[in-house]
Amino acid sequence: MIRRGQDRFRQVMPKGFGGGRGILIAIVVIIIGWLLTGIYRVQPDELGVVQRFGAYVRTEQPGLRYHLPAPIETVTKPSVTTQNRIEIGFSSGEGRAVPRDIPDESQMLTNDENIIDIDFVVLWRISDPVAYLFNIKNPDATVKVAAESAMREVIGRTEIQPALNEARGKIEQEARVLLQATLDSYGTTGQPGAGVVIDQVQLQKVAPPQQVIAAFDDVQSARQNQDQLRNDAETYRNGVVPTARGHAEQISQQAEAYREQVVAKAQGDAARFTSVLQSYRLAPEITAERFYLETLESVLKGSNKILIDDAIGGQGVLPYLPLNELMNRPAPAAAAKGGQ
Repeated sequence: MIRRGQDRFRQVMPKGFGGGRGILIAIVVIIIGWLLTGIYRVQPDELGVVQRFGAYVRTEQPGLRYHLPAPIETVTKPSVTTQNRIEIGFSSGEGRAVPRDIPDESQMLTNDENIIDIDFVVLWRISDPVAYLFNIKNPDATVKVAAESAMREVIGRTEIQPALNEARGKIEQEARVLLQATLDSYGTTGQPGAGVVIDQVQLQKVAPPQQVIAAFDDVQSARQNQDQLRNDAETYRNGVVPTARGHAEQISQQAEAYREQVVAKAQGDAARFTSVLQSYRLAPEITAERFYLETLESVLKGSNKILIDDAIGGQGVLPYLPLNELMNRPAPAAAAKGGQ
C-alpha cells in the first residue's frame, strides 16, 4: 500500500520530484498547510468557543486568533450581540403578506375557562456562549417551547377580560420573568443556565378564537350595556344619597338645637324658681305682694283702664279724664294742618 501510494504521488508530482527528499518536502508542506488551518478571525459581534477533542477549553475575544488544527481543536463562533426573534402562534416567514396562524401554539385556556387566541414574539440574545452551546441541545427550539409554556401558565392565571384589555403589559412582563427563570434553571452544576437572556416578550394578537368571535362580540355588547346601566345607577345613587344624608343631618341638627333650647329653658326656669323660693323664704309678705303686682301688670298691660278715686271730695261723683281718647287724638298742629 505504501509503495502504491508512492507511485501515485510520483505520477502527480513533476519529474525529478520523486525520491525521499521530495516526499519529505511534500510532507512538510502539508503539515505547514494543516497548521495554518488553525488561523481564524472572531468578528466584533462574536465570541470564539474553542473545544479540544470536543471538550471546552477557552473563550476567545474578537480579533485574529489561532487554535490547534482539526481534529485536535475546533472553534464555534456564536453571535452574542444579535437579537434573535422567535414567533409563537403564527409564522410570518417565506415572504407571506399575511402571517400564517398556528392554532396549536396560539390557543390557550384562561383562568375562567375561556379559550383565547394569542400570538406573541420573544426577543432574546446569547449572554453566555459556553452555557448556550453545551447546556441546551437545540437553543432555538428550547427557547420557543419554554416561552409557550410560560405564556400558557400566565394566561392560566388570568381571566379573559383583563387579558383582552388592560392586562397586556402585565402578561408580557410576567411571561418574560417566568421564561427567564425557566431558562436559568437549565444546565449543569458547574455551568448553570441556558446562556440566554430574554429582552422582551411582545403580544401581537389577543382575541377570542375565530369560530366564536360573533358570540363573543354579543357578550361584549351585553357587558357594555351592563356597565352603562351600572354607571347610570351609580350616578343616581351619588345624587340621591348625599341629598338624603344632607336632609338627615339637617333634621338631626334641628332636633339637637331644639333639645338644647328646651333643656336650657327648663334649667333657666328651675333656677328662677329656686331663686324666687329663696327670696320668698326670706320675706314672704314682700314677695307675695311683688307677685301680686307683677301679675296685675301682666294682666292690665294690654287693656283699656279707667281710674276712679273716691277719696276726692267724698261726693261720689268724680271728674272723668278720658286718657285713652286723649292719647289717641292727633296733636292740634297736626289737626290744623290736616284741616287746611
